[in-house]
Amino acid sequence: MTKLTLASHPYLLGFDQLERLVERSAKSGNEGYPPFNIEQRGEHAYRITLAVAGFAEDDLSITVEDRQLVIRGKQAPADDDRVFLHRGIATRQFQRSFVLADGVDVAGASMEHGLLHVDLNRAVPESVIQTIKIETGGAS
Repeated sequence: MTKLTLASHPYLLGFDQLERLVERSAKSGNEGYPPFNIEQRGEHAYRITLAVAGFAEDDLSITVEDRQLVIRGKQAPADDDRVFLHRGIATRQFQRSFVLADGVDVAGASMEHGLLHVDLNRAVPESVIQTIKIETGGAS
């Protein structure tokens, strides 16, 4: 018995890229740091919020690489000789990745109160109706 994958289903022509996207997002292995929220802010608007306490704007970078939103954080080593009795605020570097669907673009980013907000917008595709002419005779 042959197992059907998503890309090999007979009614889903040209969706092989979707299967690759699912595999890529499963491999991102983001370990839970930093914690984040994803919220829908409108019919076609989303916001990703990351808790980045202790990071300055210069310590963060946001890029889109091959339809993948990548947020990286790296802190410079502290110059002072502080002695911590308890250190509960993580200061390690991180990388968070989110796969973006076609038509989803980054609208902007802002930072307030230790939270990094990345706003996304999804373009509404136009409804296209295409009429295909049927040729008569022997088609080759």
